[in-house]
Amino acid sequence: MRRLTQRRGFSPVRTLLVASLLAVVGLLFWNSSARAVSPNDVVRVEEDWALVVGHPEPTTAAPQVTSVISPVGHLDSWHVAFELNHQTLPDYTPGGLCLQLWRGSESQGADRHRHGEVLMQDEGEEITWTQSMSLSDGLLTFEVSHGESVTWGNFGGGGQLRLSVQTSLDNLDEYRPEVSVENSGVGYASNRVHSFTLKRVRVHRANGEVQEVNADLKVHELE
Repeated sequence: MRRLTQRRGFSPVRTLLVASLLAVVGLLFWNSSARAVSPNDVVRVEEDWALVVGHPEPTTAAPQVTSVISPVGHLDSWHVAFELNHQTLPDYTPGGLCLQLWRGSESQGADRHRHGEVLMQDEGEEITWTQSMSLSDGLLTFEVSHGESVTWGNFGGGGQLRLSVQTSLDNLDEYRPEVSVENSGVGYASNRVHSFTLKRVRVHRANGEVQEVNADLKVHELE
């Protein structure tokens, strides 16, 4: 994400392994003939993420992590950024969880988790969550759900960390996992994170078909 990557200093993953895996995902999920058939339109996308923390430092709100998802192959339109252990909208707050809605470089709102300013402090903690987007009757909904952590307990779902917007999109066929991978990252104290991984991607089509890929794409891995 150009806006977020420049501000937080993210380093996009561009290894041959990642490129190969993304190519496999593309072959499984998208082809030009499928897009022309309405029942094959993509109407929901789910990404499963995993973050393994090494040695967090609560006095400096370290580390700080952001994951991104977009319905199109770029960040010039609607997308969300999910912040962990920091919140930058409407003002910077250390700790907590925050889902932000953006249209290009323009902020369109945010939803903060109820546990507000709770900070990471447990060594070796693994945090997992699903971030999704769905399209129904012109309403595009982004959500974080199935979150599990020591720091914030179970988070997301049930209306928490959910944002919706009206859209002219007819489907989510332009979704690309590489947009998520290249624009997500550890913006601060990356040395305190063992790994940050997009584990799985599921695509739901209008005809009820669901396709899943065990992507295991590393956004960050401590060497």
